[in-house]
Amino acid sequence: MQIRQANQSDYPELRNVFLASRRQSFYWANQEGMALEDFDKQTADEYIILAEDDGRILGFSSLYLPDDFIHLLFVHPEVSGQGVGKELLSASIEKMNRPARLKCVSENHKALKFYEKNGWKKVVEEEKDGEKYWVMEY
Repeated sequence: MQIRQANQSDYPELRNVFLASRRQSFYWANQEGMALEDFDKQTADEYIILAEDDGRILGFSSLYLPDDFIHLLFVHPEVSGQGVGKELLSASIEKMNRPARLKCVSENHKALKFYEKNGWKKVVEEEKDGEKYWVMEY
Protein backbone atom coordinates (compact mmCIF):
# COMPACT_ATOMS: atom_id res chain seq x y z
CA MET A 1 0.00 0.00 0.00
CA GLN A 2 1.24 3.46 -0.92
CA ILE A 3 0.19 6.77 0.66
CA ARG A 4 0.54 9.87 -1.52
CA GLN A 5 -0.94 13.28 -2.20
CA ALA A 6 -3.97 13.16 -4.46
CA ASN A 7 -4.09 14.95 -7.78
CA GLN A 8 -6.95 16.01 -10.06
CA SER A 9 -6.79 12.78 -12.08
CA ASP A 10 -7.63 10.83 -8.90
CA TYR A 11 -10.90 12.70 -8.32
CA PRO A 12 -13.25 10.40 -10.27
CA GLU A 13 -12.22 7.41 -8.16
CA LEU A 14 -12.10 9.46 -4.94
CA ARG A 15 -15.70 10.56 -5.57
CA ASN A 16 -16.73 6.90 -5.86
CA VAL A 17 -14.91 5.92 -2.65
CA PHE A 18 -16.55 8.80 -0.76
CA LEU A 19 -20.05 7.95 -1.98
CA ALA A 20 -19.72 4.17 -1.49
CA SER A 21 -18.32 4.56 2.02
CA ARG A 22 -20.98 7.01 3.16
CA ARG A 23 -23.79 4.90 1.75
CA GLN A 24 -22.40 1.85 3.55
CA SER A 25 -21.62 3.48 6.91
CA PHE A 26 -23.93 6.45 7.41
CA TYR A 27 -27.11 4.52 8.24
CA TRP A 28 -28.59 7.59 9.97
CA ALA A 29 -28.22 9.88 6.92
CA ASN A 30 -30.40 10.47 3.88
CA GLN A 31 -28.89 8.15 1.26
CA GLU A 32 -30.81 9.71 -1.64
CA GLY A 33 -29.30 13.08 -0.81
CA MET A 34 -25.75 11.78 -1.32
CA ALA A 35 -24.06 12.47 -4.66
CA LEU A 36 -20.68 12.10 -6.33
CA GLU A 37 -20.28 15.90 -6.41
CA ASP A 38 -20.31 16.00 -2.60
CA PHE A 39 -16.62 15.07 -2.65
CA ASP A 40 -15.66 18.23 -4.55
CA LYS A 41 -17.83 20.48 -2.36
CA GLN A 42 -16.58 19.02 0.91
CA THR A 43 -12.88 18.93 0.04
CA ALA A 44 -12.51 22.39 -1.54
CA ASP A 45 -9.23 24.05 -0.44
CA GLU A 46 -8.10 20.95 1.45
CA TYR A 47 -4.98 18.82 1.24
CA ILE A 48 -5.94 15.30 0.19
CA ILE A 49 -3.87 12.19 0.70
CA LEU A 50 -4.86 8.78 -0.54
CA ALA A 51 -4.01 5.13 -0.04
CA GLU A 52 -3.64 2.96 -3.11
CA ASP A 53 -2.60 -0.54 -3.97
CA ASP A 54 -1.75 -1.64 -7.51
CA GLY A 55 -3.23 1.61 -8.84
CA ARG A 56 -6.55 1.17 -7.01
CA ILE A 57 -7.56 3.90 -4.56
CA LEU A 58 -8.51 2.31 -1.25
CA GLY A 59 -9.31 5.42 0.77
CA PHE A 60 -8.44 9.05 1.43
CA SER A 61 -8.05 11.71 4.06
CA SER A 62 -8.88 15.38 3.51
CA LEU A 63 -7.04 17.85 5.73
CA TYR A 64 -7.60 21.52 6.45
CA LEU A 65 -3.98 22.31 7.29
CA PRO A 66 -4.38 25.91 8.59
CA ASP A 67 -6.34 24.47 11.56
CA ASP A 68 -4.52 21.08 11.79
CA PHE A 69 -7.91 19.48 11.20
CA ILE A 70 -8.82 16.16 9.63
CA HIS A 71 -12.03 16.97 7.83
CA LEU A 72 -12.68 13.62 6.15
CA LEU A 73 -11.23 10.12 6.38
CA PHE A 74 -12.94 7.46 4.28
CA VAL A 75 -12.03 3.92 3.25
CA HIS A 76 -13.77 1.95 0.52
CA PRO A 77 -16.18 -0.56 2.15
CA GLU A 78 -14.50 -3.48 0.34
CA VAL A 79 -11.23 -2.90 2.25
CA SER A 80 -12.62 -1.72 5.58
CA GLY A 81 -10.83 -3.26 8.56
CA GLN A 82 -7.65 -4.02 6.61
CA GLY A 83 -5.43 -1.24 7.99
CA VAL A 84 -6.07 1.38 5.32
CA GLY A 85 -7.68 3.84 7.74
CA LYS A 86 -4.85 3.45 10.24
CA GLU A 87 -2.25 4.21 7.55
CA LEU A 88 -4.19 7.26 6.37
CA LEU A 89 -4.62 8.46 9.95
CA SER A 90 -0.88 8.13 10.64
CA ALA A 91 0.01 9.99 7.44
CA SER A 92 -2.50 12.72 8.31
CA ILE A 93 -1.02 13.20 11.78
CA GLU A 94 2.49 13.45 10.31
CA LYS A 95 1.34 16.28 8.05
CA MET A 96 -0.10 18.39 10.89
CA ASN A 97 1.01 20.16 14.07
CA ARG A 98 -0.27 19.20 17.52
CA PRO A 99 -2.84 19.27 18.76
CA ALA A 100 -4.52 17.84 15.68
CA ARG A 101 -8.31 17.77 15.69
CA LEU A 102 -11.23 16.11 13.97
CA LYS A 103 -14.98 15.83 14.40
CA CYS A 104 -16.81 12.51 14.40
CA VAL A 105 -20.58 12.14 14.27
CA SER A 106 -21.77 10.73 17.60
CA GLU A 107 -23.87 8.09 15.80
CA ASN A 108 -20.76 6.74 14.07
CA HIS A 109 -19.78 4.34 16.87
CA LYS A 110 -17.42 2.31 14.67
CA ALA A 111 -15.42 5.43 13.74
CA LEU A 112 -15.32 6.68 17.34
CA LYS A 113 -13.87 3.34 18.48
CA PHE A 114 -11.34 3.46 15.63
CA TYR A 115 -10.11 6.93 16.59
CA GLU A 116 -9.92 6.13 20.31
CA LYS A 117 -8.04 2.90 19.59
CA ASN A 118 -5.52 5.01 17.64
CA GLY A 119 -4.86 7.49 20.45
CA TRP A 120 -7.48 10.19 19.85
CA LYS A 121 -9.34 11.62 22.84
CA LYS A 122 -12.89 12.95 23.00
CA VAL A 123 -12.82 16.62 24.00
CA VAL A 124 -16.41 17.81 23.82
CA GLU A 125 -19.68 16.71 22.23
CA GLU A 126 -21.34 19.48 20.23
CA GLU A 127 -24.47 19.80 18.12
CA LYS A 128 -25.00 21.56 14.80
CA ASP A 129 -28.12 21.46 12.63
CA GLY A 130 -29.61 18.73 14.82
CA GLU A 131 -26.59 16.40 14.50
CA LYS A 132 -24.34 15.60 17.44
CA TYR A 133 -20.63 15.04 16.97
CA TRP A 134 -17.51 14.65 19.06
CA VAL A 135 -14.57 17.01 18.74
CA MET A 136 -11.51 14.81 19.15
CA GLU A 137 -7.86 15.67 19.66
CA TYR A 138 -4.52 13.93 19.17
